[in-house]
Amino acid sequence: MSKPVVAIVGRPNVGKSSLFNTLYGERISIVHDTPGVTRDRIYAQAQWRGRDFMIIDTGGIEPGNDEDIILKQMRIQAEIAIETADVILFLCDIKSGLTAADEEIAIMLRKAKRPVVVVVNKMDFVGAPPPEFYEFYNLGLENVCGISAAQKLGLGEMLDMVFEHFPSEEEGDGDADSVRVALIGRPNAGKSSLANKMIGQNRSIVSDIAGTTRDTIDTEIENANGKFTIVDTAGMRKKGKIEDVIERYSMVRALSAIERADVCVILIDALEGVTEQDTRIAGLAHDSGKASVIVVNKWDLVDKATGTMEAMTKIVRDKFPFMAYAPVIFISAKTGQRVDKLFEKIKEVSDNAGKRLTTGVLNQMITEAVTMVPTPQDKGKHLKIYYGTQVAVKPPTFALFVNDKKLSHFSYERYLENQLRKNFGFEGVPIRLLLRNKNGEDN
Repeated sequence: MSKPVVAIVGRPNVGKSSLFNTLYGERISIVHDTPGVTRDRIYAQAQWRGRDFMIIDTGGIEPGNDEDIILKQMRIQAEIAIETADVILFLCDIKSGLTAADEEIAIMLRKAKRPVVVVVNKMDFVGAPPPEFYEFYNLGLENVCGISAAQKLGLGEMLDMVFEHFPSEEEGDGDADSVRVALIGRPNAGKSSLANKMIGQNRSIVSDIAGTTRDTIDTEIENANGKFTIVDTAGMRKKGKIEDVIERYSMVRALSAIERADVCVILIDALEGVTEQDTRIAGLAHDSGKASVIVVNKWDLVDKATGTMEAMTKIVRDKFPFMAYAPVIFISAKTGQRVDKLFEKIKEVSDNAGKRLTTGVLNQMITEAVTMVPTPQDKGKHLKIYYGTQVAVKPPTFALFVNDKKLSHFSYERYLENQLRKNFGFEGVPIRLLLRNKNGEDN
């Protein structure tokens, strides 16, 4: 199930970046007193009451000031975030009071028909709110709370309000039997051509102009391998090259498609080779814990000699060391070469992502692994693994209960991951290992 998305919107200089950083736990957004400093939306993951969710930080909305290009683009970015979000945090400033700009933004939010929590920021004191706080109820939005992002006051009440509007965890994204496949990659890598070939008809416009696909397009199909929902996404460029506002829109929708996908098909242009941006795009899928297949497209246009495919595979492996688990397939979306093979691999990695091991089988493997390679030690004290259990799927996640998780080492965790793959497969999916002391604290 995809994570709920929470968008933080509001006029400039009300503290959106400060709130974003506080929720995320790190200063990953620039915080400055100059209005308009946050120009690009930033995504991050947070958690409340055991529920993971995505946060979107936006540029400030400044209604009516379309003369300033940057402010106009930030307003459009925020509109995009509003469309993408499940819940909207509308940030206002108690020190500035209720402004005409706040009222205009409230009109925009009411039209969005999304749950909205009005967050009155900069209330840097404890106790009853001042009279001016109640002015914000005039915005006509039901949920209003006061916080101090800088002092971390009132955040629990705010997050409780947000939590109440999250979609139910039982809500799925369409047919539960259908594998959602997101086609992702740089512009002009052949995503739309591949989507058309997989679907069997010209569902997307195909051209040589980078960025033709501006939106995500979902199409359900069924073949000998099962049911699939193909999601063709706009190509993702480096942030510095996203100059058109529509390109920014495309990036948001592509990131959302990754989050909602069961399997990510990462397309690489065989003629251009593996670029830094390919690595970043693959990293988005990996960090989201998605099953993935790496597809080298336009293979029909490559001049081949003995070992050409092996050489390209080595390049891919060298560029994607964090995705050694992902299979690599060489195709031609134009001719349909190996597209049937791609469907087989997508189904296989999707099944692997949902694979669950019994506790008995898992612990037998752990015992054998420890016997072959003893656990690490520090100052004569060995790491002891008491037992393990699988706590989640998609991606497969295993909790290992130990005497002292500080005795562990990433190389030994990698060894255990390799043993899991050797014994049980898990091709195409990342594996998560959580080390827990006897008190159950996560690593």
